[in-house]
Amino acid sequence: MPMNRFYTCAGDDGYTGLLGEGRTAKYDPRLEAVGTLDEATAALGMVRANCCDPRTTPLVLTAQRDLYNLMAEVAATAENAARFRTIDATRVAWLEDQIDALSQVVNLPREFIVPGDSSAGAALDLARTVVRRAERRVAFLLHNKEIENVELLHYLNRLSSMCFVLELLENQTAGTSSPTLAKTTP
Repeated sequence: MPMNRFYTCAGDDGYTGLLGEGRTAKYDPRLEAVGTLDEATAALGMVRANCCDPRTTPLVLTAQRDLYNLMAEVAATAENAARFRTIDATRVAWLEDQIDALSQVVNLPREFIVPGDSSAGAALDLARTVVRRAERRVAFLLHNKEIENVELLHYLNRLSSMCFVLELLENQTAGTSSPTLAKTTP
């Protein structure tokens, strides 16, 4: 019976394959974006493992699946990118609809808040910051014409907003009536 290996050794030279022909350095900006998107997906997994409000899990799982599709498009060569394109204006609109619905049940603070009012809220804030970093990496690729789908950038921008609204929801579900504000009052 053959044993499956969990390693290939194919990247031992510091290069990795893209979705399509060719290999690129593991430190290439495209791979930095893919790696950051992978981190965002993992951070959202921490959210799913810790959330309390029943509305959070399905939204986060859908976003994780979208991020895998987004990652595939970013990892694809120019000639293959369209084949992997699933993130479009309808996916961005879906996020906007979720944010609008959640905004009806949480209070938007008028000042910056400090993360940590609940475990799930803190995980969402961490996920939000990783998504923002992924957004910066994707913006670099878009502005340098290495990718062409502007909806990837729109999606990540809205996803970070959804993470923020979900943070407020999770904090509220955990019993925090008002978030801890960054501004201190003497």
